[in-house]
Amino acid sequence: MQPFTLHSGIAVPMLRDNIDTDAIIPSREMKRVSKQGLGEGLFAAWRYTLPGGRELQPDFILNQSPYSQASVLMSGHNFGCGSSREHAVWALKEFGIRAILASSFGSIFHSNCVRNGILPIVLPAYEIERIAEQVQQAPATQRLNIDLPQQIVWVGSDERQALHFDIRSGEKEMLVEGLDGIDLTLKYDSEIDQFETKDRQLRPWVYLKHSP
Repeated sequence: MQPFTLHSGIAVPMLRDNIDTDAIIPSREMKRVSKQGLGEGLFAAWRYTLPGGRELQPDFILNQSPYSQASVLMSGHNFGCGSSREHAVWALKEFGIRAILASSFGSIFHSNCVRNGILPIVLPAYEIERIAEQVQQAPATQRLNIDLPQQIVWVGSDERQALHFDIRSGEKEMLVEGLDGIDLTLKYDSEIDQFETKDRQLRPWVYLKHSP
């Protein structure tokens, strides 16, 4: 995965509560056997005029410039609730979303974000609303800046207004280093080998013997 350290991008406000995974990508859009192409189905029910169609709905914010180039999404309470479909995160990632600000997330969605390189940032709703107001003044230039190692976020050039956010140390490590769950485990490969060698001596009956 692409490591996440510093990011600056256009931020799109979608300040609704309870945006579920079926809104993020409807089930009818999940016809592919790979992750590729899912970005086209992102928010399909809101983004297009007809179910299954591709005529853009002009009043939907992601179809408007410069928000169509957004890499940060701002939302409300319980973002990514509903089903556990990982396709929702894959669709956001392929569209170009690198971070999401919300006052809370669906727990499985939150985990899926981290494991796919998207940073979920939890901030109070009033702070997200304030950021959205700043961004909307000039969305192309009032970009949202994120420093994950320092765990701060701010708008534009004034870093003095930065807000701190919390993140679990393991999740931060995965994102900063660009690791998925397997990569993170393999960092402890030598310790795993040492444990297995010792355990084989203590409990040899646990391990299957290979046939000659």
